Amino acid sequence: MTGGELASEVRASLEPRRQELIDLLGRLVQLESPSDDAAGLARFADEIASLFEVFGRVERFEPNDSQRGPHLRLNVEGADASAPHAVALCHYDTVWAKGTLERIPFSVDAEGVARGPGCFDMKGGIVTLYFALLALRDRGLRPKRRLEVLFTCDEEIGSPTSRALIEKTAQGAELAYVLESPLPGGTLKTARKGTGDYLVRITGRAAHAGVEPQKGISAIGELAHQVLALHALNDYAVGTTVNVGVVHGGTRPNVVAAEAEAHVDVRVQTLAEAQRIDAAIRGLQPTLPGAVLDIDGGLNRPPMERSEAMASLFERARQIAAAMGVDLREGSTGGGSDGNFTAAIGVPTLDGLGAEGEGAHAAHEHVLTHSFPRRVALVAGLLIDC
Repeated sequence: MTGGELASEVRASLEPRRQELIDLLGRLVQLESPSDDAAGLARFADEIASLFEVFGRVERFEPNDSQRGPHLRLNVEGADASAPHAVALCHYDTVWAKGTLERIPFSVDAEGVARGPGCFDMKGGIVTLYFALLALRDRGLRPKRRLEVLFTCDEEIGSPTSRALIEKTAQGAELAYVLESPLPGGTLKTARKGTGDYLVRITGRAAHAGVEPQKGISAIGELAHQVLALHALNDYAVGTTVNVGVVHGGTRPNVVAAEAEAHVDVRVQTLAEAQRIDAAIRGLQPTLPGAVLDIDGGLNRPPMERSEAMASLFERARQIAAAMGVDLREGSTGGGSDGNFTAAIGVPTLDGLGAEGEGAHAAHEHVLTHSFPRRVALVAGLLIDC
């Protein structure tokens, strides 16, 4: 059976069973899992381990940071034991604070639109992967190659404790699937910008603003110059954005500010641009005599650059989708994911395989539940074909 044939069969079989997928989505959404809630993350990890252990051995990795939850790794045997393995990436943390369910409870309207914190980003993707693996198991099938699935708990805060595990798991992999939410219309992601966070601290000298301001060095005045210099690094034509999003400085209106700081967000499409921007930011020089600059931070996610191998992988996905009557497309996005890490170490990566919807990180976050059967079918087809 080809991936396209399996996809068509799986989609047809799931259309009348859509409520089962909705029920699992509701079950996961109602287990709140904010990135900063260690207890909530542990509860969710227990649920995931119980749910997925039917497919293979589940390992648990407890970060040294007690404020974080555990990471899980599921090992699913493949049909060809000698073939290089594949990786699937899921994160189960959300940006939503504990208690958000009281304000935005899980619900599904008459049109099949499901709402609730984290439903689109990315618990809908976890549901998609679960039913894809279930579809294979129910038919006595295995993925073409051994599949290692990671469920991580800190993607929304930059993956500080999971990055090393992701990169280690992906070493030597033939390809990586990322169950993140897709672009509008179910469009897959074959390119993502790299992301960086920088902190520019400025030290000046305090003085009385009315009596002897000339003896001061205004850190806020210096900050103004640096903000302009930072924003001058923007190059929208090549997709580079540099944004000073938060500034702090000073103590009182009648005191020349001795300290100020700027928090800077950076997005780049290529590693070359990442290197250029990093050098430019670290090379900033003070404008006011006596002011001192201190630069912290850097690139926390390398760009996911579209390669020929990724284009080929997408083409196989497109053919599987076409076999079940779906016109699948590809695109790029400015947001980062854990797929940035796998792509950066040379693993062809296909991102955005989760359920369709809209509103990641926003109050109108939702999943279009009618998309579940075709998204599950696509992932199932990829697993046996690729």
